[in-house]
Amino acid sequence: MAKLNIDLTDIEKQEKEFMRKEEELKNKEKSTAWNIDTLCKEGKSKTIINKVDDKKKELSEDDMIENQKTFTKKYEKEIKKFGFMQKYEDSEKFLKENNYLASEEACNYLVLWCIDLQIEEKTSLMERVSHQTIVLQFILQLAKTLEADPRACVSAFFSRIQTAQKDYMEAFNDELKSFRERIIKRAKEKLDKAMEEHEEEERLKRLGPGGLDPVEVFESLPPELQNCFESKDTSMLQTVLLSLPQEEAQYHLKRCIDSGMWLENAKESEGEAEIYEEVEK
Repeated sequence: MAKLNIDLTDIEKQEKEFMRKEEELKNKEKSTAWNIDTLCKEGKSKTIINKVDDKKKELSEDDMIENQKTFTKKYEKEIKKFGFMQKYEDSEKFLKENNYLASEEACNYLVLWCIDLQIEEKTSLMERVSHQTIVLQFILQLAKTLEADPRACVSAFFSRIQTAQKDYMEAFNDELKSFRERIIKRAKEKLDKAMEEHEEEERLKRLGPGGLDPVEVFESLPPELQNCFESKDTSMLQTVLLSLPQEEAQYHLKRCIDSGMWLENAKESEGEAEIYEEVEK
């Protein structure tokens, strides 16, 4: 009986150990869900992952900009074709045939293209291209996680996305939604900035000889003086200026001259000379 009790205790211990190891295996399987061999196996073939080229990580900012320009010039047509695709099957086939598109450069181009489309208020096209942008971003993220070449991760991504795993699809759709919101925000910021720059250019063009903006000066004038300039009534202008305290009249007159609303040599012309002289007395 003593021996049986010992054997039973050992069996119970073994059972607990087995259950513990089984739980560990389950957890390990979940944590390695991104492994390319567990995600994508075609028949009996095994996918071989190429390691990321460390040289690319060492590129300077100028080098990256130059690479982007060269890549865009060479492959812009192919990037746009991919950007317009809607079916995962078509996207996977196209990326496998043109695996150089599984790159940061192609993704960067799509992001900028999305912003331009939104600025042009082509929202439906932006949404289509944004979907393809997130496809590439997920492939690049998978490659980063595995420290692998993104070209080797194309099949892995589409294998998982096409099985429509709930958690994975939710993560994809959440990122797509957030990305579109960021695109809309960025497009608005660029439009606002462009408008501000345009307004500033127009303001600089308007500046008078004294560096003042005639629009701003006009808005700062008393209503009665504004009426004079709007009606272009010289006699009314003389009357209004002379009715003001001399210091105030001189202040407004100088600002009108500096803004170009009143030409300084106008004081030499008939009628206006009299106004200038009267104010200066």
